[in-house]
Amino acid sequence: MRALLVEKEEQGQTSAAVVDIDEDRLPEGDVTVAVEYSTVNYKDGLCIGPGGGLVRNYPHVPGIDFAGTVEASDDDRYKPGDKVVLTGWRVGEAHWGGYAEKARVKADWLVPLPDGLTTRAAMAVGTAGFTSMLAVMALEDHGMEPAQGEVLVTGAAGGVGSVATAILANLGYEVAGVTGRPEQEDYLKGLGAKRIVARDEINETVKRPLETETWAGCVDAVGGAMLARVLGQMKYGASVAAVGLAGGAGLPATVIPFLLRGVNLLGIDSVMQPYDNRVRAWKRIASDLPMDKLEAMVVEAGLGDLPKLGADILKGQVRGRVVVDVRT
Repeated sequence: MRALLVEKEEQGQTSAAVVDIDEDRLPEGDVTVAVEYSTVNYKDGLCIGPGGGLVRNYPHVPGIDFAGTVEASDDDRYKPGDKVVLTGWRVGEAHWGGYAEKARVKADWLVPLPDGLTTRAAMAVGTAGFTSMLAVMALEDHGMEPAQGEVLVTGAAGGVGSVATAILANLGYEVAGVTGRPEQEDYLKGLGAKRIVARDEINETVKRPLETETWAGCVDAVGGAMLARVLGQMKYGASVAAVGLAGGAGLPATVIPFLLRGVNLLGIDSVMQPYDNRVRAWKRIASDLPMDKLEAMVVEAGLGDLPKLGADILKGQVRGRVVVDVRT
């Protein structure tokens, strides 16, 4: 089978190349999947390149997401021919992942592909879209409704932000998208954003712990100073779903928004998400993510494109979603 294999050289550097490897080199697992599609996330860029501390052993096959067809199974929940999707569980990091024509994983890590989604569409969604839906669900579970006002999406032109914008707009929310790339305005408005907020307008810490109540909810992929600023702009009782740290892991904030406005900061983890909530999220994706908007985000690639794409995403040069056909 063909796979993108990352190897570590004597000097500690890594190299990635598409090679033919024997199927018997696959790690242990209950289910063997004929992979059809994968995608490219920030973690994938780290694992293709320097590792970022995520890869435990080399040689390694990255790819934290994949979708395909069950080829063999030792678990009664899956049988040959079943369509499945996998995100998280440190697959592609500690365990060989989806950048190969086959993968072998634990049955507990898989989710049946919901009706209405193809394997290609599932990877147009990928971890980024799955995380976006988890964020929207969490905000709704804490009372967010379209009638309450504008919802902010930071890092809106990225993978998580793009899908979050499309989902929220499709559900009837008025979306304001934050981006530092003004050339992305038409792209974001095509996804459903009503207005664009320049990153510089909201990216600096202010001394006042509270500002004018502006946002009824927020999906934040940036963290850092921007998240601190946004917390002080939330409406009373509103929530922020934190999904990323593109702007840094620090949070130069005060507790005042929590104490005086009842603001909620919701942490969103997609890696270890329980099975039942995974199924719930994928069903919501199938029903609430407009596939025409999803397709507008997609760039297609093959295994041979991955070394460059991995480097590009680490530089913030990948927009929307990359769908990787591992068979090409």
